[in-house]
Amino acid sequence: MENQIQILEEWQIKIKEFKNFLKLEKSLSENSVEAYINDVVKLANFSKNLPEKVTYEELKNLIYFLNDLGLSERSQARIISGIKAFYHFLIIDEIIDEDPTELIESPRIGQKLPEVLSVSEIDFLQSKIDLSKPEGHRNKTIIEVLYSCGLRVSELISLKISEINFIDKYIKITGKGSKQRLVPIGESAIFEIDIYMKNYRNSLNIDPKFSDILFLNRRGKQLTRIMIFTIIKEIAQISGIQKNISPHTFRHSFATHLIEGGADLRAVQEMLGHESIMTTEIYTHIERDFLHQMVSDFHPRSKNNNF
Repeated sequence: MENQIQILEEWQIKIKEFKNFLKLEKSLSENSVEAYINDVVKLANFSKNLPEKVTYEELKNLIYFLNDLGLSERSQARIISGIKAFYHFLIIDEIIDEDPTELIESPRIGQKLPEVLSVSEIDFLQSKIDLSKPEGHRNKTIIEVLYSCGLRVSELISLKISEINFIDKYIKITGKGSKQRLVPIGESAIFEIDIYMKNYRNSLNIDPKFSDILFLNRRGKQLTRIMIFTIIKEIAQISGIQKNISPHTFRHSFATHLIEGGADLRAVQEMLGHESIMTTEIYTHIERDFLHQMVSDFHPRSKNNNF
């Protein structure tokens, strides 16, 4: 079996040839070419095989993986289209005789997965929060942390101050099955947390049982899942954005923006704390510096050097 260095080198060669094909023979624009290349790079990062040895089963696992990450049908369809174009090129170039993507169907673009918000929509939502109210800064911080870190609601409400590393900019999350992971947290979220703690949390009569919990209600107790849903729904209604917005929307937006920006799939999986039967075999440990770099390079909140 070929070693990983040989496999990586072969992918790089074939991707470069594909890029030339798209430019010279298809005369595609630079943006279109980069979109196709990004799609193939996702497969290259996912696959353990040489390009010509990728199987139908492996492609199916990639699709399951993309779906598990919360990408919309439209985003999945675009990635599949790019991969299909790559294998069509390999057929034309007589590198392979059979196309492994032939039986792969793109998802139907109709019934949507949970909505994905744009960065401007998230900013607009936050701008509609009344910061003159005591809980205003808390609610703005909730949205910022949900989006910047891709947390589940259960992880948000149980987030402890002691688990936030303000120096190295990481938070320690205890997710499903009590599994812990480290997630980068950017300057924007840290800034909002600081304002929230100074302007709201520090003025509360905090129940000793919840002294280390970050997000509290006006009685100094831990917020519930229902309260988070209610807060988000109220803000969404005030904003007038015509999308079905829930706390999970920000988690999907986090994953989608990273992946569509070019982030490594396994890095996003690690940050989301998501494992499924279909992805366990290809799961690899990712160092926290690498995760930090993924968010720094590809998350919209880091574009102004916030990380």
